[in-house]
Amino acid sequence: MTTTLWVLQGLLAFAFTGAGTMKLMKSRAELAEKMGWVEDFSEGQIKTIGALEGLGALGLILPVALGILPILTGVAAACLTLTMVGATAVHLKRGEFGESAPGAVLGLLSAFVAYSHLAG
Repeated sequence: MTTTLWVLQGLLAFAFTGAGTMKLMKSRAELAEKMGWVEDFSEGQIKTIGALEGLGALGLILPVALGILPILTGVAAACLTLTMVGATAVHLKRGEFGESAPGAVLGLLSAFVAYSHLAG
């Protein structure tokens, strides 16, 4: 695996860990102060999204690092890509065009990681 791919996976894991932890640790009301999209989701749905982001972050690193089912890194990246497609769609539907950019970028980077692991 190239150094560039490891760095990208590390950065994505860091971003998704932070985002997931925030969704797990803060209440819906606290998140709503800075994230209008949470109005469209229940507390349980927000916590589920956070948990999936956290698990995806682990999946970006651990399978390849430990050499145990390394294909799961590609699967995790593909799942995170789908998560970010959903996030981008929610922002676009709400007319939050500026807020859709980070999700789109994370989705594209995750798609690159998925392709790098699953196509080869």
